[in-house]
Formats: sequence, structure tokens, C-alpha cells
Amino acid sequence: MNFLFGKNYQKTFKPNKKLPDGAQHLKDYAEATLGSGNLSQAVKLPPGEDVCEWVAVNTVDFYNQINMLYGTIQDYCTDTSCPIMTAGPKYEYHWSDGTTKPIKCSAPKYIDELMTWVQDQLEDDTLFPDKVGVAFPRNFMTMCKNILKKLFRVYAHIYHLHFKIIIELGEEPHLNTSLKHFVYFCNEFNLIERKQYAPLSDLIEKLLNKDNE
Repeated sequence: MNFLFGKNYQKTFKPNKKLPDGAQHLKDYAEATLGSGNLSQAVKLPPGEDVCEWVAVNTVDFYNQINMLYGTIQDYCTDTSCPIMTAGPKYEYHWSDGTTKPIKCSAPKYIDELMTWVQDQLEDDTLFPDKVGVAFPRNFMTMCKNILKKLFRVYAHIYHLHFKIIIELGEEPHLNTSLKHFVYFCNEFNLIERKQYAPLSDLIEKLLNKDNE
């Protein structure tokens, strides 16, 4: 079943992926450190924890965050308003799950395919084990890099095409904080090449520099 469906890809939220038994403490730790307001510290690996489990918990969280953020503007992102998945005039994204030829499609179609593709991986226990102590696949980090690279494009699309609506809805602080958290985390564990940030490079620099003032 597609993650978005209907004439305008109306969103239906599925339950969040259940955390592995015993991994709830990592989510609790993440929420507690995020509450401190220091995002650069909040993303660091907790002492004594497995880096794959930490990346897994946060990848699920970013999926949920981006999912909800897109849901707030989804009614304004249609095949008519966004016939191509772009992030401004210089960046255009064609959908591929890595096994198919990239296709040009509308932004809602691209994001529908993306969210369904990500969810399928999150729900695959051989990729994201549902029990603590079960080994992660050898290509786990590479897989997460690909997921996060594609999820970043949703941030980029929202900022470039729907930021006016975000402001009108009062969601700008939430969006900015989510993006900063995402960038700090990906930078901490080298999950995204810096060139992938290009559509939002000026904004990211501004947001991160503001934290250092």
C-alpha cells in the first residue's frame, strides 16, 4: 500500500516502527538531550552504546519528523503546483529505489514513493533488527546514508516551494529545528556528503552559525 494515496495523495499515517526491545532507553536519551536545546551535543553517541542502534533509532525518528512536516503542507503540494520534484531552479530529483531507472515525476508522487520505500526498509527486521543484540547487516550504514540523503530532499523541497505556507502555519521554528537536528546528526556520523546539502547550503550555514553566536 502506498504511503500516500488518493487523488491528491492524501496522507494516511501508519504507526511508527516499534523500537527494538530494550532500545527505548536510546529514544528516551535522545528526547532528554534534545530538550537541553544543545543539538550539537544531543546527536553524539551515548557512552557505551552501539553506533548502529543509535543511527537506527535516529533514522526512524527523522523519518517520522519529515513525515509529519510534509503532512502539514501536503494539501499545497500537488501534481499541478509541483509537477516535478525540485528544490529551487537548479535542483531536480528523479525517483529511483536503486533498482529501477530514475523517472521524472511530480513532487507528491516522488515523496509518496520515497516514504513507502523508506517504510518498507524500516519494517524489514533483517535490515532494522527488532531485538537488541541482533547483528545489523554489513551494509547498514550505507543503507542509512541512502535513506537520509533522499529524506533530505523533502526538507529542500519544502523550503524552496512551500516555505510561505510553513510561515503562515507557524511551523517555521519546528522546521528549522528539525533541519538543524538532521544536519548535526548526519555530520556527526558522516552520513551525508556535504555537496548533498547544496540546495539549502546558505540556510544551513546561517542556522548552524547562529548556534555558535
